Amino acid sequence: MTCGEPRRRSRRRAASGGAMLTRAAWGARVLLLPLVLVLWGLCHGVAAETAAAPEAVRTFGAGREMVLRTTTDIDVMAPAIAQFLEARPGLAIRYEQWGSNNLYDLTAAECAAGTASAGLVISSAVHHLVKLVNDRCAAPWASDAAAALPDALSWRNEIWGITREPAVIVYNRALVPASEVPRSRFDLLDLLRPERTPYAGKVATYDIEASGLGFLFAFMDSQEASTFGALMEAFARTGAVATCCSAEIIEGVQEGRYLMAYNVLGSYAQTRAAEDPMLGIVAPSDYTLVLSRAAILPGPVADAEAGALLDYLLGPEGQLVLARNRLVGLDPLGADPDGAEEAGRQVPIGLGPPMLLAMDRAKVAQFTARWRDAFGPGQP
Repeated sequence: MTCGEPRRRSRRRAASGGAMLTRAAWGARVLLLPLVLVLWGLCHGVAAETAAAPEAVRTFGAGREMVLRTTTDIDVMAPAIAQFLEARPGLAIRYEQWGSNNLYDLTAAECAAGTASAGLVISSAVHHLVKLVNDRCAAPWASDAAAALPDALSWRNEIWGITREPAVIVYNRALVPASEVPRSRFDLLDLLRPERTPYAGKVATYDIEASGLGFLFAFMDSQEASTFGALMEAFARTGAVATCCSAEIIEGVQEGRYLMAYNVLGSYAQTRAAEDPMLGIVAPSDYTLVLSRAAILPGPVADAEAGALLDYLLGPEGQLVLARNRLVGLDPLGADPDGAEEAGRQVPIGLGPPMLLAMDRAKVAQFTARWRDAFGPGQP
């Protein structure tokens, strides 16, 4: 499972897709958390079903255990965790991979209960973590590595951006003629405009209600792009598919179920493209969103080992390891040299108060309703 998102049914007009499996793996310290989550959900309008377990768990090292919860695939971060632990023989890291929405619900519930059990939380749904910082759910941390970040990638010494990953368009080279590869959102609109477009039902994107990252990308588009309304109309008219997970979306493009996909996380697309030359990648020339996965240290006081892990990930050694796994770098077109000269301006997604707009209940409800008009209601 890629991008740490749970599998949900695909959304499209008169169409549905797969199912979801989760792994029930809880430590003794969180046995009471399902009850906490239910009570917290009743107070905050969150369904009881959010009391979920991590999608995957792996323990690195041996000794005193520190919990890392993240939306990032275990295999992607494993090299960095292993290198960090080489100098810490007495430390073990319990790595829990979560879907972004469930990770937010759990972290918020623990904050409300005063029982933070994770030392470090990292999420691609950065608006979630900004909200947690605003709600005083994160501890401050001061270090040279943290201070070296640009202002846009840190806030209040309580949240930090550790990666640099573009949102891209992916397409099947064998099925999409070179002359029709969309180099911008305007090109994508042109492909979807004809009444009998061959791309009807063949364009995929994230389900914004199943994927916190998908919501973030779509919301940022709505703030940035003059094309957003037209894209929503075109997606609705042509039966575009909204589904969860980078893995599912990219596999669909590789297999030809989709001809292309919009707003896919570039780091995962690059990894697949390195293995499959038929997977093309384009950074839209009108603008390219750039995500920095956010990290917080939950609780009133930071765990020293968790702070050390944060510093490692922000420092040169950690950044080099992350870059090898394509989590740091702004050249998604390395696998698509034909599109390199088309890359346009980059729009970093900052970490700070503006992100709170993406968590405002009225704004979220309004935005979600607009999105449902394009993709139809969710499937049970």
